[in-house]
Amino acid sequence: MAAVLAVLVAVAATAASPAAALNTDGLALLALKFAVSDDPGNALSTWRDADADPCFWAGVTCSSSGGGRVSAVDLANASLAGYLPSELSLLSELQELSLPYNRLSGQIPAAIAALQRLATLDLAHNQLSGQVPPGIARLVSLQRLDLSSNQLNGTLPPALAALPRLAGVLNLSYNHFTGGVPPEFGGIPVAVSLDLRGNDLEGEIPQVGSLVNQGPTAFDGNPRLCGFPLKVECAGAARGEDDGPRIPDGAVGGGVTDPGAAAEVGRRAPKPRRRSSPTVPVLAAIVVVAIVAGVALQWQCRRRCAAAGADEEKESGKEKGPGAVTLAGSEDRRSGGGGGEEGEVFVAVDDGFGMELEELLRASAYVVGKSRGGIVYRVVPGRGPAVAVRRLSEPDDGDSDGSGSGWRRRRAFEAEAAAIGRARHPNVARLRAYYYAPDEKLLIYDYLPNGSLHSALHGGPTASPTPLPWSVRLSIVQGAARGLAYLHECSPRRYVHGCIKSSKILLDDELRAHVSGFGLARLVAGAHKAAAGGHSKKLGSAACALRGAGAGAVSYVAPELRAPGGAPAAAATQKGDVFAFGVVLLEVVTGREPTEGEGGMDLEAWVRRAFKEERPLSEVVDPTLLGEVHAKKQVLAVFHVALGCTEPDPEMRPRMRAVAESLDRIG
Repeated sequence: MAAVLAVLVAVAATAASPAAALNTDGLALLALKFAVSDDPGNALSTWRDADADPCFWAGVTCSSSGGGRVSAVDLANASLAGYLPSELSLLSELQELSLPYNRLSGQIPAAIAALQRLATLDLAHNQLSGQVPPGIARLVSLQRLDLSSNQLNGTLPPALAALPRLAGVLNLSYNHFTGGVPPEFGGIPVAVSLDLRGNDLEGEIPQVGSLVNQGPTAFDGNPRLCGFPLKVECAGAARGEDDGPRIPDGAVGGGVTDPGAAAEVGRRAPKPRRRSSPTVPVLAAIVVVAIVAGVALQWQCRRRCAAAGADEEKESGKEKGPGAVTLAGSEDRRSGGGGGEEGEVFVAVDDGFGMELEELLRASAYVVGKSRGGIVYRVVPGRGPAVAVRRLSEPDDGDSDGSGSGWRRRRAFEAEAAAIGRARHPNVARLRAYYYAPDEKLLIYDYLPNGSLHSALHGGPTASPTPLPWSVRLSIVQGAARGLAYLHECSPRRYVHGCIKSSKILLDDELRAHVSGFGLARLVAGAHKAAAGGHSKKLGSAACALRGAGAGAVSYVAPELRAPGGAPAAAATQKGDVFAFGVVLLEVVTGREPTEGEGGMDLEAWVRRAFKEERPLSEVVDPTLLGEVHAKKQVLAVFHVALGCTEPDPEMRPRMRAVAESLDRIG
């Protein structure tokens, strides 16, 4: 390649005057032009060696400072054929090299490692081959790397996980990479969109670091990969045993709770199996026949349902409007009433929700939370903002095949989902859509990027390194109180949340509080009761996710709702919600977990004793708040509200409307 550069220097010297001689950046870009064998769209027609500098060439951007050096080259979708010359390494100030959707072939030059200021390298959708140069792992400024849809091969370079500033995309999909997923990839930040689809990777996906938080779409299309979050069990793994550590206490029932992402829930092919039997051709034929039969049945189901017409469900006394969509894009999708089928339903509760089910299922999904109630994914569609999808765990009722229970189960789910959808308040997480299938239940919400109040107070993946100032904490609990008060009084049914804790209070971009998890207990209880032929009128337990959880969760349960062993037992109540919210208030003002009272006591009991003993406020308040002297009276007022909420006698506790009004009067 040095010979090419020498020729370019000679050409520039003879074709231009000394004043107009191209600089090194211009010569390096001319090397790229000479390496292009076909430019059908004349994308490089403005790249002339007679110019003084390349800053006005098409696709070239120069920095306003630093001598006008080239900072970006963007020639996307230009159908350029050719190769990448090593002279590109002379662009020492280059920050973006974007050449996707071209026909470039050959290997990625190893000299590209010299571009130490490069932040974006996008070579997707070309015909590049060979291995990824090890030097790419030395690009210390690289934030976004997209090498997808090429012909690259070899093993995945573990060193890519050590890129210090990687923050956007690491896309190696649709190549020919072989071997396993390096455990080092677990060190890739959770915020990075990892995509390894469509390769020839094999073995078990390492259950380390951020790999545990990836949805199955990150690994789709690798037939020999196995383990969570894929549906493929690894060879030798006992069915049902592998799911324990992968879904922490979230699997219920005798089967395997599928932890797959929302992007996979609608694809109902038979579960992949590891096979070494001589009957493989026979089994393969059976699988193909089953798939064809399933597709045919589903097509017939869609035709029947699209013609079904009117929707039976009424919301707020009115028939549903155009917000109800179906898998086929019609008004609502049902499987009809015959044959005992439960059917499928995809309903947009919010008229402004325009995403279709197919788009939702194809989008990349990333695990952001797990609980006994299911798995929560951040789903990133091709267009529009990200959404949060909660995939509900299946109840183990032992009668999933009964036609009667199937019909009742679907109707119970629809009724409860409609009730959740009717809850409209600025401080309540808003249900945008829901999906029901016999073996899949999804709730779709707006994605709130700042995580939960629990993470903000006690640390977590979305937590800021700076502690929340008092004014923000007060605003959060005021909003959460208003949201919970609304849920208590928005319906004559006197709704109960039943699962209030700091992790259920989510924060948006402006750190506004959104109460989440409302209605989850009703959905689970409704599924169980419907299967038994009953109806779900009340919550079945004191908390949607507290039963069987750790001591920290039990600390939110009011004394009158606890069984002798301390676990929640009685049906949830609004006064129980008030008690749990009081514990949240104590978390906010003390900065402690609900179990972190001194002397082995819960936080509530410890704070109550401290006030009874008239200990200094500085001994119980969050130390990070001590510097905010002006907030002392407000902090003390919140303490008193919290102690009122956590009175042992439920009759002494205020209603949530009174709690919200008391907090609004503070500050």
